[in-house]
Amino acid sequence: MSMNSRQRWMGGVVLLSGGVLLAALLLKGKDEIHHNQMHAPETAAESGQKNAGSSASGLTVDVETEKRLLEAQRQTREKSVAEQEARAAEFLAMQQQAEADAARKAAEEYAALNARRSAQQSSDNIPPELIEDEAAKQKRIAEEKQAAQKKLEQQKSAQQKAEQSKQDAARKAAEAEKRATEEKRSAELKRKEEAERLAAEKKAAEKKAADKKAADSKAAEEKRKAEEHKAEAKRKEDAKKKAEAEKARDLLEHGDKQWMVQVALAANQANADALASKLKAKGYRVTKSPTSKGIRIMVGPSKDREAADGARKKITSDASLGMKSAWVIDWVPLDKR
Repeated sequence: MSMNSRQRWMGGVVLLSGGVLLAALLLKGKDEIHHNQMHAPETAAESGQKNAGSSASGLTVDVETEKRLLEAQRQTREKSVAEQEARAAEFLAMQQQAEADAARKAAEEYAALNARRSAQQSSDNIPPELIEDEAAKQKRIAEEKQAAQKKLEQQKSAQQKAEQSKQDAARKAAEAEKRATEEKRSAELKRKEEAERLAAEKKAAEKKAADKKAADSKAAEEKRKAEEHKAEAKRKEDAKKKAEAEKARDLLEHGDKQWMVQVALAANQANADALASKLKAKGYRVTKSPTSKGIRIMVGPSKDREAADGARKKITSDASLGMKSAWVIDWVPLDKR
């Protein structure tokens, strides 16, 4: 069988099988569509019968439900048709791919066959002595080419080695220069850090000395002020004591005495206020004077001792006051002592 006949036979088989498959799919889709269309009237009829029965029983026809059922059936039919068309398109694409593969394979086989025929015909037409000379020539050319390639490779290798040596030398020189630069920079940095450390230590020592001097000066000034303040306080205290002593002596020698009736000695301010309120309610003039032992409650002052003693008797005889231990004293107010 020739190559063209074989190609035509394979193409016909592929086309025939694809046509049969496509026809089967189309027939199946048509049968499903027909089946769905046949069932649609039956469904509608059954729905009508049911609705009629429902009407007979007093129920109304649900028109919206019937519409939804018909719409669902229509969508089902459309979906089925779309699936059939998709499968048909898929099989058509498979058929076209199979045809293309068959054509490509046939072309490759045809090209290989022609190449073998051409080689056979060329070798048959060339004399044997020419074939041998051609082989020697090809061998010589191959050897020369191989030698030239080897020489080129050797030259290239030598050039690469020289370039590598040059690069190594340049890299070593760069590394040495980099190390020298880094060492110089490190030494400079170390010298700078040492200078900064010495400067910082010197500055800290100077600041410490200045702070100590300032602290000593401040302490001396504070000590001098404290001593002056202490001396001034002592002087004022001495002057105050002297003035009080002179005032007391003057009161004893020249002051007017006031006669008071001391009725009680309260332990605290609350008790003193309570006793003073009772006396004031009776119309007495009350004076309170704090002492080291309590708060002194007094009535008066009176012009003379006799008047003060009369007031004492009146207070002690008043049962509502309950003050049996009152006595007469000569009292000088604090502001006149």
